[in-house]
Amino acid sequence: MSGTARRKFRREGEERRRQDLIEATLDCVAEHGLEGATVRAIALRAGVTAGLIRHYFPGKEELLQAAYATIVGRMTEQAKAALSLADTDPRQRLVAFVKANLGPPVVDERVFALWAAFTGRANSDPALAAAHREGYLGFRDEVEALVAEVLAAEGRAATKAELRAHAIAVNGVIDGLWIEGCLAQEMFEPGELAGIGIAAVGTLLGFEIGMEAGR
Repeated sequence: MSGTARRKFRREGEERRRQDLIEATLDCVAEHGLEGATVRAIALRAGVTAGLIRHYFPGKEELLQAAYATIVGRMTEQAKAALSLADTDPRQRLVAFVKANLGPPVVDERVFALWAAFTGRANSDPALAAAHREGYLGFRDEVEALVAEVLAAEGRAATKAELRAHAIAVNGVIDGLWIEGCLAQEMFEPGELAGIGIAAVGTLLGFEIGMEAGR
């Protein structure tokens, strides 16, 4: 094996170990909360020593921050993945995005428990607060771009301030229905929350839009 291949193999191995530690952290937080996710508990879950964790992360706080960034990024990426499968029609892309955010695997009790645990600590942890803002703004930027596409296709000019307001409102609809679905998923029919969300988004943007637009 060449020196370059060995370095690549070692780097990939280190990335896998780092990700394994993040996954173990998420499991501990989901089961025991932030306080119960001690370095010792995480090490036991990952099958490593506490000393090895410190090789990858200076301390527990940095590990928690990486874990939170992972869960937020995963939620956003799962929704964005739906866009690659959607038609190029702007309305269909918006519908696909809303549907992806209001159904499994994004709507999930464990995902909500993790999100709630981390965000509940954001006010007292500047690093977690920064990660939360970054995740929120990244998601909102995605929504704003989709809204801009739809309005442009409708021949409707919109200022930057109007697009921002639309994105905040659409994000609010998605967030509210997502929380409802995570807390009581069994109370809703399959696709019900997505249908409500799509209709609400259409109303906010001033046109009728239905689930069939995303098919």
